[in-house]
Amino acid sequence: MSAPARNDLSSWLTNSLLPGWIARAYDPARPGFVEYLQPDGTPELGELRTTLVTARLTYVFSHAHLLGVSGALAAARHGFAFLTGALRQPDGRFVHSCTADGEVVDGRSDFYDLAFVLFACGWFAKASGDQSALALAGEAMDFLERELAHPAGGFSEDTLGTQPRRQNPHMHLLEACHALAAVSPDPRWLATADMLVRLMRERMLDGNGTLGEFFTQDWAAFPGPRGLIREPGHHFEWTWLLYHHERLTGSAEARTTARGLHAFGQRQVDAPANASRLVVNEVDPAGDVLNGAALLWPQTEYLKALVARIEFEGAADAAARLERHVELIFRHFVDRESGLWVNQIDERGRPIADRVPVRVLYHLVLALAEICRVREGV
Repeated sequence: MSAPARNDLSSWLTNSLLPGWIARAYDPARPGFVEYLQPDGTPELGELRTTLVTARLTYVFSHAHLLGVSGALAAARHGFAFLTGALRQPDGRFVHSCTADGEVVDGRSDFYDLAFVLFACGWFAKASGDQSALALAGEAMDFLERELAHPAGGFSEDTLGTQPRRQNPHMHLLEACHALAAVSPDPRWLATADMLVRLMRERMLDGNGTLGEFFTQDWAAFPGPRGLIREPGHHFEWTWLLYHHERLTGSAEARTTARGLHAFGQRQVDAPANASRLVVNEVDPAGDVLNGAALLWPQTEYLKALVARIEFEGAADAAARLERHVELIFRHFVDRESGLWVNQIDERGRPIADRVPVRVLYHLVLALAEICRVREGV
């Protein structure tokens, strides 16, 4: 399937992809949002509801409203109501999952989940004007700082003390802080963002400037193979975030780090052995492939990094790379007609699984919206 024409991408996003997903995911009579679709787009009508998917789709539909998509704000309100009603407990904590009726399934409070709660609050406040979302964000951040702050810096994985520690939720908390800083005058959001960028530079980068994924309690590389994993997709995701951190704070260090992370990720895309030019899942610090399959989400993060390179660096090669990679995404992953996707392909381009995880919509929508914002002023 070919990609939409260059000047039709914003139309496809707002007139096809997002309305189609509102119709699939939002049912006023069905609490929360489903977790998976079948390959034909039929929702899997299970009872499980997670904080992660509820928060991510609340963001998606909030952003869709800001892009002028009809019915999107009602869908966002639906998600926000379930997030703050069923998934948020009387003591203020968010559980990992519950049933559609609000019965707790997994009662732990998870750092990764909370980062997306905060992200959803920022975008829902921007879309709806509901200031209570900002108060809720403040309460969630209070909980995070009170219950999960780690003595070695950053935050623990969850209220169960799960190990290893990961860079990933810290990255998404940075993203949430940026979103909240855009709609709230509270200085805590940029102060927290500065702390997270400093933590990443001091604790998560190795001596060669590559970004680790898994760590011990004191931020040493986790023992064994997991300590060697480098995900090019996260190098690109941090690239995009760091350019925007510079925009928000004036941090020259953020730009310098962004350039280094992008260069490492770009070398993996351009590697002679990588004939597909897709972003592979995992490499080691030297760039040797550990997992040569390709998920959809790292492709979208590469798009965002390229957009940032265009916007902030005027990089001459980024525009051509961007067009090529949009084409690759529609060729290998995304079906233009249905708005569904193959989530992962193996090294020979064959689908690994056929279910459609709803949580990935966040990645696709944000990447395409960034392209349209910078390229078309949408």
